[in-house]
Amino acid sequence: MSSLLGIYYLAPWLRYDRGPLVPDQAILIDMPNRRAYFFFIEIWPQEVYYLSAILIFAAVALFFATSLFGRVWCGYACPQTVWTDLFIWVERIFQGRRNDRIKLDNAPLSWNKIWRKSATHFTWILISLATGGAWVFYFNDAPTLFNQIIHLDVPLNVASWIYALTCSTYLMAGYAREQVCMYMCPYSRFQSAMFDKDSLIISYDETRGEPRGKLKAKGCGDCIDCGKCVIVCPQGIDIRNGLQMECIACGLCIDACNSVMDKIGKPRGLVRYDTTRNLNYRKKGIQEKVRILRPRTIYYSIILAAVGILILYNLLNRNILELHVIADRNPLFVQLSNGDIRNGYIVKILNKTHKDKVFALEIDGLEEHQITVQNALDLKANYLPVYADSVGQFRIFLTSEKQNTARTKVKFTITDKIDKNQAVYNGTFISDN
Repeated sequence: MSSLLGIYYLAPWLRYDRGPLVPDQAILIDMPNRRAYFFFIEIWPQEVYYLSAILIFAAVALFFATSLFGRVWCGYACPQTVWTDLFIWVERIFQGRRNDRIKLDNAPLSWNKIWRKSATHFTWILISLATGGAWVFYFNDAPTLFNQIIHLDVPLNVASWIYALTCSTYLMAGYAREQVCMYMCPYSRFQSAMFDKDSLIISYDETRGEPRGKLKAKGCGDCIDCGKCVIVCPQGIDIRNGLQMECIACGLCIDACNSVMDKIGKPRGLVRYDTTRNLNYRKKGIQEKVRILRPRTIYYSIILAAVGILILYNLLNRNILELHVIADRNPLFVQLSNGDIRNGYIVKILNKTHKDKVFALEIDGLEEHQITVQNALDLKANYLPVYADSVGQFRIFLTSEKQNTARTKVKFTITDKIDKNQAVYNGTFISDN
């Protein structure tokens, strides 16, 4: 919990030098400027496929982990679990353990009850506020926004998000808790499709535990039917009845059972992480074993490797310069008084570097042609300036003699006049209907 919360709260404060005039926040979703920064990765709106690939990779990684270790995500890493554990920890500090909290709830109103309950909820609100504030740090420069929060000068839209996230955290972790996992989260509904007999799940060893009975009763198993595993379960299920949809594999029942086994002098592991295959082997007296390599895990590994390699390849070969050309639709072309044909285009140059650039535009595919840039400035086809980290848009006219075909394939090429980087776009020159 400490590690995951540390990552969440501290990540927006990490710095990464990208050069002048560019945000130095390592992880930043810059909505006004339509950029996403993840350390050395910079994603433009046109590159949303990177986010899609990352989500696919994360989903398959979750399926892979589930096939091996069961619902390890739900039990240890899910934000709902992490914040619920944090809220319960705070509750335990001010109100004591479970039995003490039940007594306090049932006790008449008193100063002791008032201050303990008030301190609990006040701390919950502070944590919720910090949670909502930390989340908006990922979408704003963290030091700047923190200074605005201290001086109570937060923009209204940012304050609204902080308020909404504060309320949702307070309600979800303070009150809803396991109800979110049981009724709202879809993961529990389809998790069984990712399990097989070799998936590591919370298991009750019936061979050791049954029949249940009192500690000194003869002919009984190790389970003394104390009910501790049910009491500590956040979902309120009895793991001795087998794996159930509500189980989030948090392992609290294992800790509770092991503590009881220690007290009565029995070996640990009556409730433990194990596989269905091993439990069946134990019943038959066959030696247990672990099978990591199996068709399910191999399929997931292949998919993960393929998606990972594809993402890495695209990142390593990412273009820092892009060219897009949009031809006029109405009219498609204009015939001049001397018989020449003129086509109009919108040329968009994406300069993904952090330096101002000047580009030269060339056309291939037409023997005799003239390029005219329509603008209020003295711009030429060989002088098209584009600011750093921005899109330059130019309207050009391409004039040439009437071609033999109605549509002639032409190639638009822009060249960085300093670094000589190029981008190409294949277009069409129309000279007849």
